[in-house]
Amino acid sequence: MKVTLLELEQWLQEKHEGNLEFKEAKNQFDTTKLMRYCVAIANEGGGKLILGVTDKKPRTVVGSQAFQNLEDIQSKILEKLRFRVEAEELQHPNGRVVVFHIPSRPTGTAYHFDGAYLMRSTEELVPMSEDRLRAIFNEGKPSWLSEVAVRGVTSDDVVRLLDTQSYFDLLKLPYPARRENVLERFEGEKLIIGRHGGYDITNLAAILFAKDLRTFEGLQRKAARVIVYEGKGKTKTKSDKPGAKGYAVGFQGLIDYIDSQLPSNEVIGKALRETIQMYPEIAIRELVANALIHQDFNELGTSVVIEIFTDRIEISNPGKPFILPERFIDEYQSRNERLADLMRRFGICEEKGSGIDKVVESVEVFQLPAPDFRVGEKHTYAVMFSHKEFDEMEMRDKVRACYQHCCLRYVMNEKMTNQSLRERFKLPEERADAASRIIRETMEAKLVRLENPESPSKRYARYVPFWA
Repeated sequence: MKVTLLELEQWLQEKHEGNLEFKEAKNQFDTTKLMRYCVAIANEGGGKLILGVTDKKPRTVVGSQAFQNLEDIQSKILEKLRFRVEAEELQHPNGRVVVFHIPSRPTGTAYHFDGAYLMRSTEELVPMSEDRLRAIFNEGKPSWLSEVAVRGVTSDDVVRLLDTQSYFDLLKLPYPARRENVLERFEGEKLIIGRHGGYDITNLAAILFAKDLRTFEGLQRKAARVIVYEGKGKTKTKSDKPGAKGYAVGFQGLIDYIDSQLPSNEVIGKALRETIQMYPEIAIRELVANALIHQDFNELGTSVVIEIFTDRIEISNPGKPFILPERFIDEYQSRNERLADLMRRFGICEEKGSGIDKVVESVEVFQLPAPDFRVGEKHTYAVMFSHKEFDEMEMRDKVRACYQHCCLRYVMNEKMTNQSLRERFKLPEERADAASRIIRETMEAKLVRLENPESPSKRYARYVPFWA
């Protein structure tokens, strides 16, 4: 477990901290805070807490005098937390570095400190959400997707109930000439389970490939539902259409139907009248796919819902996210990894972590207000708004757009500037003061910060997200 100077240098260069947590702690570090970090990092799969290194990038070694007696602090951690944390010190040319090696929590178990189940959120430690705790406690147990939807069916029933052709079409593979090969492929994907000459169809197979979800008891309420309202509120419903097909076989039809219900603008060019969709299709596609993939299937009597109003579209899914909405652009954690893997292979959604980037980028191209990601009591919401002129937007809309623009630039290895924000809002150079005010408001909201606070130039200042 001995850390080398080379390993330390590699850690300093890591773009995302991940399982690494750096603290300056030049003179001391609070023991209670240390134990809280040990619990949080263990709950996230284990990692390293490194003292004597600056928190902010570019990280540099400053040295730490904290915990001179490592055996003593290891003993205290074990006595208080009931799990062992190894600690070692490393003599760097710039000073002493202390590394705590924190193991992962056991499967199905979450650690707590004085009753608080902790996890990290940017630079803070926060209580774990109810959904996240439930997912941890259910580890090792069969997931809802692996449970059986219908038992003891014949091979004829499998191809009657499931659209097996679509599986091969989506993967761009030829359909096998023999049914046995089709069934072997589905068994290999754990979509069906062979038992005593018959087959069990899993929830995963049904939710993806059902020709009609209503033929599977308890699954009809899992179908996506599209509701169209006449105005900006819910008092007058124009149409309410629940889906029937599995997510994979019915996804394109679902997107096409949503597109047909969305308002559009007619633009008259030099010779032709052209209809322009109000919302970018790629954004709708990604948000609907995310809602399907990240929903909590254990929530009963609810499903993914797409609600279309005259001024916005709201997409909701059951369950709270495992990560904060502010980190959707740069972080990723799937609730249903097997479902997500298949949906990615089918080309229905983007690779890990890039879907929300595509949404924000396409919204900027369409010059729409920034999407709003909200967490309710039992649901997660993604809201896209129809076009508004810059001067019609409220400051909170501009601040949200500024933060998302800053995040998007950062994950593209670029930095937000006054000019880039003006380009995002299509503001001329003479309105640089308006962009400056938005940046100032976003900084006061602690969503963005100066990349280099010591730089004397304000005009050419560059900004990064608060978590960078």
